[in-house]
Amino acid sequence: MPRHHINKKEREITDPAALEEILKRGKYAVIALCRKNEPYIVTLSCGYDAGKKALYFHTAHQGLKLEYIRANPAACGTIIEDRGYIMGECAHGYRSVVIYGKIVEVEDLDEKKHGLDIMLNQLEEQPDVVKKKSLKDDRSYTRAVILRLDIEDMTGKAGR
Repeated sequence: MPRHHINKKEREITDPAALEEILKRGKYAVIALCRKNEPYIVTLSCGYDAGKKALYFHTAHQGLKLEYIRANPAACGTIIEDRGYIMGECAHGYRSVVIYGKIVEVEDLDEKKHGLDIMLNQLEEQPDVVKKKSLKDDRSYTRAVILRLDIEDMTGKAGR
């Protein structure tokens, strides 16, 4: 996929460690999908796996996002670290990562466990409490739909 240039080059984040930090700290991603030239955008809680260079999501067993992903797994998304609006300056502090890749439905039980573990460790202050309450046995995992976005490319940008 050809990259577009950033108009204000001084705002570009090129350091891979900085990009990964934003992904690791993010709590949700806004994901754009498309099928038959019809766009769809959805916000999903996520967890980043640096080793796999992938984002994990969970979702219901049916719904529009799954229909789109099954028709076309290509996705583009963003995670934004909001540093707040700067009053009186008409400016906003932020860092963001735009990601490009493909989304797959995870079928393997061990990877479902891994994906949910990644997510809960990133999202929850006490992930073990949630795991004990919600993930009691393997059936809990088989009932879950886990998605993995394999990141093929990413760009970063910062403001203020």
